[in-house]
Amino acid sequence: MESLFHSNQRIFVHGGAATPQALLKRLHPVWSSHKNLEFIHLHTEGALSYAEDSFKDNTRVNSLFLGSNLRKKQDCERFDYLPCFLSEIPSLFRTGILPIDVALIHVSPPDSKGWCSLGVSVDVAKSAVETARCMIAQINPQMPRVHGDGFIHQSRFHATIEVDEKLPEFPRVQLKENETLIGKNVADLIEDGSTLQFGIGAIPDAVASFLKNHKHLGIHTEMWSDGVLDLIECGAVDNSKKRKHPGKTVSSFMMGTRRLYQFVHDNPSVIQVESSYVNNPSVILKNPKMVAVNSAVEIDLTGQVCADSIGPKIISGVGGQMDFVRGASLSEGGKAIIALTSRAKSGQSRIVSSLKRGAGVVTTRAHVHHVVTEFGAVNLFGKNISQRVKAMISLAHPEDRDRLQKEWHELKGQCL
Repeated sequence: MESLFHSNQRIFVHGGAATPQALLKRLHPVWSSHKNLEFIHLHTEGALSYAEDSFKDNTRVNSLFLGSNLRKKQDCERFDYLPCFLSEIPSLFRTGILPIDVALIHVSPPDSKGWCSLGVSVDVAKSAVETARCMIAQINPQMPRVHGDGFIHQSRFHATIEVDEKLPEFPRVQLKENETLIGKNVADLIEDGSTLQFGIGAIPDAVASFLKNHKHLGIHTEMWSDGVLDLIECGAVDNSKKRKHPGKTVSSFMMGTRRLYQFVHDNPSVIQVESSYVNNPSVILKNPKMVAVNSAVEIDLTGQVCADSIGPKIISGVGGQMDFVRGASLSEGGKAIIALTSRAKSGQSRIVSSLKRGAGVVTTRAHVHHVVTEFGAVNLFGKNISQRVKAMISLAHPEDRDRLQKEWHELKGQCL
């Protein structure tokens, strides 16, 4: 296996709940044997041996989306970030802009015909394995076999290791009062028969908790978790009104508990497709009443959304927010929703007169329609700047509204 590596290679690492931890540990001695090894991936889970300080002269990381394990290391030097829509990342590999030398992946055991599944993470991994010059697989019976596009034949593997390890789990957190209120405010905007995109975390779980009495909901989302599984099991989601893949829950990756992983295993009602398809706005818009629910780090009074950084410090990535905001907005009866708490954990307002210096605009003011906090919901579509400012201030924490109004008057004066 070690002979497959040499200096100056670009190495793709399977991400999310599919991060091949045992394989990475097995390859730990390799990182010190070669120079200029570039690791590229979406967010990963767990400790990463190649990111250790002891390999600072040998390895570097090019993240397509930062997870919590790399946020503190991100320095735009050894640990850098490549901003790109999730829908377009596969083209970086396929066109040769970022050719992959070695792909390290995590798969289910081969079936009787030799086919393995990429399991819980197809997203950009499909394009990476299709274009990689060399592939090393971690084969795990606890990786679910998921229907869709994530199958790869074992004859393509240049080397393998076999493990029997649980996938990382992401249990739900106790909802706070403001998160519950946001969930209700978002759910009030969702009609029966809607197709939904939302992910993992407190706000998506809060939204899901208020949708259990809805009817004929569908799922077309870049990722999902146990909150969506609740809706499937109670019958609120049946995917019957979708025009694209009716009857199917469609995604590109998933993260949740063992309950979720067991549900999707060999379940023909669930399909995983790569992100260039799932996140393609021209595909998304074909489902009527498409509702996209996304969040933000902060949003300014005119509607500009920062979702990937705190000031200049990258904390996540562009991801699929813009893909789904645009797709949902163009859907017949669709709605693009930005949902966030009015204040951060620090107590600072997340609705601001101006984004922090160095902050990135992931979603522009022209793309933003519905915005929701615990204090209500507004639709910015069709509103001019002064109307937007008034609407956004109404969503801020009451103790922040006078200050925001004053700051806006000061900003407005600079336009004269």
